[in-house]
Amino acid sequence: MPDTTSARLVWFRRDLRTTDHAALHHALRAGGPVWCVFVFDTDILDELLREGWRADRRVEFIRACVVELDEALRALGGGLIVRHGRACDEIPALARQLGVAAVVCNHDYEAGALARDARVRDRLAGDGIAFEHYKDQVIFECDELLTQAGKPFSVFTPYRNAWLKALTPFHLKAWPVHKYAGALATAPAGNMPTLADMGFEPTNLATLDLPPGSSGADALFDAFLDRIDRYRLARDFPATKGPSYLSVHLRFGTISIRRLAREAHARGGAGAETWLGELIWRDFYFQILWHHPHVAHGCFRPEYDALRWVDDEARFRAWCEGRTGYPLVDAAQRQLAQTGYMHNRLRMVSASFLTKDLGIDWRRGEHWFARTLNDFDLAANNGGWQWAASTGCDAQPWFRIFNPVTQSQKFDADGRFIRRYCPELAQFDNKRVHAPWLASAPEQKMAGCEIGRDYPAPLVDHAVARAATLERFKAAKGAADGT
Repeated sequence: MPDTTSARLVWFRRDLRTTDHAALHHALRAGGPVWCVFVFDTDILDELLREGWRADRRVEFIRACVVELDEALRALGGGLIVRHGRACDEIPALARQLGVAAVVCNHDYEAGALARDARVRDRLAGDGIAFEHYKDQVIFECDELLTQAGKPFSVFTPYRNAWLKALTPFHLKAWPVHKYAGALATAPAGNMPTLADMGFEPTNLATLDLPPGSSGADALFDAFLDRIDRYRLARDFPATKGPSYLSVHLRFGTISIRRLAREAHARGGAGAETWLGELIWRDFYFQILWHHPHVAHGCFRPEYDALRWVDDEARFRAWCEGRTGYPLVDAAQRQLAQTGYMHNRLRMVSASFLTKDLGIDWRRGEHWFARTLNDFDLAANNGGWQWAASTGCDAQPWFRIFNPVTQSQKFDADGRFIRRYCPELAQFDNKRVHAPWLASAPEQKMAGCEIGRDYPAPLVDHAVARAATLERFKAAKGAADGT
């Protein structure tokens, strides 16, 4: 009988690459043989199908990444076993079939993923198969960073300072794979399901500047390094190529977080330091979700569960579809609908508008982003929405309310971004394009855009809505204080 004590099955999830991969490294170091598997999990996909999301860019993107991952593994002498079914069934069954000693994967932190992993671990244990897992998608996880009192951080700046102080070269070290690749077992070819096999349809992904796989991530990262020194100055302007555009690749692990943080930390300078701060924000929200899982459904600050939100379906749909009458908000929402991407500054502006101008529950906006963002990540999405709604872990007071017009004037001064996604406003001058309802009738006629007919009038008056939001928060705070 062959010795199978070192045989491993590496389960790829949100880590679709063959370089600097913790689980794959440790499995290969055990000596092999090492098989690799990816499961198109129907527990996740069927929920999308039930909600009518047959054309989902993320599914198409993931499949393209999985195809490239299989090719990369075959170039190393291995290959990828691909399954379409319930992961909690497919992984134990495959592990038994292959006779491995352990299933190896990288940590996940979301409640649903933790429950799935617990089911898999229990079923594997019944067959005497180990379940090994490693940190891979963050630099610091769980309890690795705590306050001096031994408690989780709830404010970002102290967390960032502790993160930077605790960082060592070990935390940024790559986990090598290629030099151990001789332990890979060859997988049978031809088991890749099509989109149609899984019940999905092609999207416009091929027309977007979003190359999939590790090759796509590498190309975007190389391009970003050419402009990273300008990142601090350029990142807030949606019409400027300022961001890295790597968020979707971080979400699905086609590039290593250690590689990105290592480059930013070594490079130094205002741009790289600011970008490293964004990567630290990502770690921060992961540890918030880990320590406070209730945030997935409720306010981080429980006193704001008493907030009385406005229930207005028509206004919510107008926000989703970019028909609020506020050009920057509408351009942002239309960008999301057309591409699955929204600029980070605009995520804050749009979220603030929904929660503080329209008074609609942040959870509705969070759910909409979860369904439409290519880079949707529960920890970051939830953290960002609660930050904007002032229900989350933010040192700023709840009366911070973005003015959508002044934000537009400051970050899209010449209206270039607005005109791209709201072409009906293209002929307004740089003054009126931010608030076209203020244009006179002759100005509207000259621009070929009548407000209320060709472009909607504002859903709300910002000043009035701001006052209503202040009262809403005062009432909730008073109820929590018993006053």
